[in-house]
Amino acid sequence: MNPKPNFKTIAARLRRRAEARLRERQANQRHKGGVPKTAAENVRLLHELEVHQIELEVQNAELRETRDQMEILLEKYTDLYDFAPVGYFSLDEQARILEVNLTGAALLGVERSQLINRRLSGMVAQASQPLFLGFLERVFAETGRQVCEAPLLRKGGAPLWGSLHGISAPSVRGPGKMCRVAVSDITSLKQAEEAQRRLDALTAASLKFKREIARREALEESLRKTEQHQRHLLEQSQQMQEQLRLLSRQVLLAQEEERKRISRELHDVIAQTLTGINVRLAGLKNAAAGKTKSLERNIARTQRLVEHSVKIVHRFARELRPAVLDDLGLIPALHTFMKGFREETGIRVSLSAFAAVDQLDVDRRTVLFRVAQEALNNVARHARASHAEVRIQRLDGAVSMTIKDNGKGFPEEWGSRSYKGKRLGLLGMRERLEMVGGKFAVTSVPGKGTAVMAEIPMVQGTLGAGENPHVSP
Repeated sequence: MNPKPNFKTIAARLRRRAEARLRERQANQRHKGGVPKTAAENVRLLHELEVHQIELEVQNAELRETRDQMEILLEKYTDLYDFAPVGYFSLDEQARILEVNLTGAALLGVERSQLINRRLSGMVAQASQPLFLGFLERVFAETGRQVCEAPLLRKGGAPLWGSLHGISAPSVRGPGKMCRVAVSDITSLKQAEEAQRRLDALTAASLKFKREIARREALEESLRKTEQHQRHLLEQSQQMQEQLRLLSRQVLLAQEEERKRISRELHDVIAQTLTGINVRLAGLKNAAAGKTKSLERNIARTQRLVEHSVKIVHRFARELRPAVLDDLGLIPALHTFMKGFREETGIRVSLSAFAAVDQLDVDRRTVLFRVAQEALNNVARHARASHAEVRIQRLDGAVSMTIKDNGKGFPEEWGSRSYKGKRLGLLGMRERLEMVGGKFAVTSVPGKGTAVMAEIPMVQGTLGAGENPHVSP
């Protein structure tokens, strides 16, 4: 800031100049002729002095008017400088504050008198000080107006973001350099930019979230369609399984009926025919008693062949459908089968049952007989056992049959549905039991034998109470 002009000093200086001119004229006059010779000259001299006095008064008035105008302009300049909307700083090359307006002091929260000779760089945030020092270097290099943005520290308040515009200026305090820096508070702008960045980030996140929602909805829709398709396939599979189960049952029933028919044909037709042939051969033998022995031997041989054929037919008939099962019941049929089984395989078989089991209907008796038959045939084919046991017990509302052996056993998982291909006989037993609402299970330990368990629900009132058990060795 320039100091105020001293108008009194200027007026005094003009007066001294006028008095000096007057003395100079008087000295010239004395040099020319001494004192004034006439009164007219004195009057003229007095008039000139009065004119000079008037000129001085006019000049003093003009100077006072100029002083008043300059004071008004100075006040306006001071107001504009101190109360400008930005802070003005005058800095030297060491970033010391030489001058600062009130706005700049208010921005930093420090009184103006306390800012003089303090370094402005010390009021810049530590992380931004290298940026600010580079800004000052560019300003003092006189490369034109420079711009910088940096956070400034405020005394007793939160930091503010300042926009700094600097330009080099001639120094009024010596030969050194100085610069002027205008500082604007752009904290609101920075906050708005940060808010905009956050808004943009939130918008991008929202868009990404919407896309993810759309993707998940599409995925859920796809999963829903896949689930519906799988459910449809499952229903079709269940329907096909049910159809296969019904077909399997129909096949078993048809097989059993066909066995029964073939058994009856073998027993009633073929066996009777063979028996008739045997009787006729016996008659021929007796008629030819007096004839050659060769004829007798041929007839006897033919008779033995016919008897053997009859036994084979009876065995086939028993295996296909034992007539004793329909005529006498389950226990006699099992006895007959076990007798032939023991003769053919050498495996001892014991039977333990209660007599009332023969009160079951023919379908349930047939299922129990076929399960026992298949289980014992498996013992003969695979178990390498020396003994087997068939036990039929009465449970609460059901009949239970267990076939145990002391053979080599097999892995227990072979009895599950996943090993159907390896144990078709087990599958047939399971299907037969499920036909009449029964249950089927197999337990086996390698080296410790196998136990086949079948359970059939009884029809209410089918079996009487208090029946004695039947046991056979």
